[in-house]
Amino acid sequence: MNLTDHSESILKEIDLKFQAINQKTEVQLEGLLWSKPITYWDYIQTDALLSLQTQRTTLPDEMVFIMYHQVNELIFKMILWEIDQIADTQNIQVAFFSERLSRITRYFDMLTNSFSIMENGMDVDQYMKFRNTLTPASGFQSAQYRLIEFASTDVINLTDRRYKENFNENTDLETSFEHLYWQAAGKDYQTGEKSYLLQEFEKKYKGQFLRQMSEFKTKNIWQKFTQLPIEDQQSPELIDAMRHYDKTVNITWVMQHLNTARKYILESGKGNGEATGGSDWQKYMHPKYQRRIFFPKLWAEEELSNWGNETTI
Repeated sequence: MNLTDHSESILKEIDLKFQAINQKTEVQLEGLLWSKPITYWDYIQTDALLSLQTQRTTLPDEMVFIMYHQVNELIFKMILWEIDQIADTQNIQVAFFSERLSRITRYFDMLTNSFSIMENGMDVDQYMKFRNTLTPASGFQSAQYRLIEFASTDVINLTDRRYKENFNENTDLETSFEHLYWQAAGKDYQTGEKSYLLQEFEKKYKGQFLRQMSEFKTKNIWQKFTQLPIEDQQSPELIDAMRHYDKTVNITWVMQHLNTARKYILESGKGNGEATGGSDWQKYMHPKYQRRIFFPKLWAEEELSNWGNETTI
């Protein structure tokens, strides 16, 4: 049997690959004789993916609600995948940083632009009925979204603004966690009591959140930005990309979510104005109240003081 030079070159590279992990190349190659050719549906796991939509009611538009949120979670996973590449790259170069940040921002732009699916794609009567079966679950309980926040900025920037002046980068993680901005949606700071919504969320994810807070303390997006050479940190293109990401996540996307919730919960006249999880959702979500800002040093004082003020509730 005659092999082309290209085939021989590939076989040599394969042999070197398996030698490096102390494996016999001929065994690996023989295994290929019995392996099945890959198909699209096996590779994408289409059947498994399409089996994950389980309605709790008989109302058709509940399926829109379920699938849209599952799409959101898949996009969040893509965002975390890109953030990990930034975080785990040693001596990161500005071109690599900017390209990955652009990917992340495009994903959030996609999420922002897709909210018309929720805003205009469900019958109000159906939504107001099936949402009662979701209580006390809430989109507040998206763990991946919290992981994105921890991987994007220093924890101090996620602290409830009422307590921020008492905290710094040396505050222990447990104390910081108890004063994150989103704790206000499920915690009475006067009594210390937490809602069932928050208790269940923490029961499942608090350990993972604390690990993420610790792991990304020195390698979140902001920290990786500060590790670039000074001349790269002054790049107008990179600064614009950082600011766009910050505003998209913490104002534009949040407001799209808020306005969609308002349409169904308030403006329809068919709800009681309460979120399924019982949170004070308008003040929790609106950027002008909590002023979530990932990269405050990249904004002018006037921009910071007016954060979210151009949007209304």
